Amino acid sequence: MDLLVSHTWLRGLLLRLLGLITGLGLLVELVYARWRPSGLGPVLGFLSLSYEQNLPTWYASGLLLCCALVLAAIAREAALSGASHLRHWWGLAATFLYLSLDEAVGLHEHLGGGLELPGVLYFSWVVPAAVAVGVFGLLYLPFLAHLSVRARWQFLAAGVIYVTGALGMELPLGYWTERHGNDNLVYALIDLVEESLELLGVSLFLVALVEYLGARVRVTLVSPERQESSGS
Repeated sequence: MDLLVSHTWLRGLLLRLLGLITGLGLLVELVYARWRPSGLGPVLGFLSLSYEQNLPTWYASGLLLCCALVLAAIAREAALSGASHLRHWWGLAATFLYLSLDEAVGLHEHLGGGLELPGVLYFSWVVPAAVAVGVFGLLYLPFLAHLSVRARWQFLAAGVIYVTGALGMELPLGYWTERHGNDNLVYALIDLVEESLELLGVSLFLVALVEYLGARVRVTLVSPERQESSGS
């Protein structure tokens, strides 16, 4: 059976979309910080990576949902073939479904509860989130060990990039926010780096999942261009 896209074609597409979204976000931030034109406010709100419920948020949530769907497909295939670590695959699918929802509505912002911490821990939700990530990583060590070397490093690289953005960049962002607020260019640039790393990590993970699924179900993955040439 042939699918419409290859993982290499998908990687190129996602990286171009990442460049487009981050480039537009950076452009509107720079223009707004330099001239603050009155009519740019709605455009800034729609394109800035620092804002919620806009184009970058929709794209990020969609990427995470796509990962959840591909993970569910892998889990289903593992169930049919009797492969090991079925619970881990379903656990990943559920995790990415939650992350997609969280990206859309900002559930993580309530994790800090009553914590009020200074400096780099100004966004106190990073504390319980870091604990959760550590526990999650320990639970998934056997799962990573059973993967092929290529898949293992692909998953790890994507995960490190994503966590560096989602948690690591929250530390300098919190430090700056506590001292200077969030209505300035430096805040926007730190946040842009954070969101860009998250998008890059999820994009690479989605490509790795598509490649893994293609190998598991033994399908031939072709790009649209190759499909058209073979049909002519």
